[in-house]
Amino acid sequence: MTYEQWISDVVKVVETVGSGIMVIGGLGAFLVFVRDAATDARRAGSYERLRRNLGRSILLGLEVLIVADIVRTVVVDQTFESVTVLGIIVLIRILLSFSLDVEIDGVWPWNRLSESKDQPL
Repeated sequence: MTYEQWISDVVKVVETVGSGIMVIGGLGAFLVFVRDAATDARRAGSYERLRRNLGRSILLGLEVLIVADIVRTVVVDQTFESVTVLGIIVLIRILLSFSLDVEIDGVWPWNRLSESKDQPL
């Protein structure tokens, strides 16, 4: 087994982990939602918690998938085309991560500090 084949296998494992994080995290978020929606004391806000937990799972999975793409491009496929594709993929995932982060927190990242100061400790 060559170094490139070994790294390709590692990349496949990392991609599987990233996908698994999104699938298992999504299922876990949904199960928590069902439990919360069925409980009177936790019903209020259960949908918002579902969205937040689902968004966090997606964000974490995307970060892991970005790592796999970077490793593949840097180690295995070192062509100008693969670097360009990596740049586009990373840009799309960063924009997606940014929009999910805003959706989860409800504030722009540059306003997060001022929002936390407004909240009582």
